[in-house]
Amino acid sequence: MAKILIIEDNQDIRYNLVDFLEAKGYQTDNTDDGLKALALLTLQRFDIIVLDIMLPGMDGISLCRELRARGDDTPVLFLSAKDTVADRIEGLSTGADDYLVKPFSLAELELRIAAILRRGKRPASHILHVADIIMNLDELTVTRAGIPVKLNPMMFRILKKLMLKSPSVVSRDEMEHELWGDDRPDSDSLRTHIHNLRTVIDTPFEKQLVKTVPGFGWTLRE
Repeated sequence: MAKILIIEDNQDIRYNLVDFLEAKGYQTDNTDDGLKALALLTLQRFDIIVLDIMLPGMDGISLCRELRARGDDTPVLFLSAKDTVADRIEGLSTGADDYLVKPFSLAELELRIAAILRRGKRPASHILHVADIIMNLDELTVTRAGIPVKLNPMMFRILKKLMLKSPSVVSRDEMEHELWGDDRPDSDSLRTHIHNLRTVIDTPFEKQLVKTVPGFGWTLRE
């Protein structure tokens, strides 16, 4: 099973997470301090990091930024009592994979961890699969409900990003950086490309999968 690093300064929450996840078969290590966590991550590899934001030593936002700056792509699931859209944007913009607001259920935490770990394995198989959409990264093909869907290169890249992050939300900033890096267009090009993607991937079908999260971004989910 996957090895999880739990970084949480509340002892009761931390031990509760350790007990729950180990009972589910995961291996865990834990610490209550951001700097201690950075030292652990220098010495060991983990499959996923469950990271509180408010920490002594180094806060979770700074820790995630430091890991990404070092080229460490270990998936990060943020835990935080901060629940505004701005807080989520800040957390996910550091390169985190998901953001779970406290208080949360342990069952939901387990589902989020499992989803992140599945996403991490998808590129190795070169097949992405969300709902009834299947993307083949080798052949650059997409089908929905078994029907071939023709996408231009920009729509393909947008859909790929949404599938890799599903069911999490992709912020506008994250999507624009994925498509254009720092050389972003002045016009509202992204919204146009999203509209074009919806026309092809959603309009002909009964269920709409590309969803707008007002004030934040987009997600691909049932």
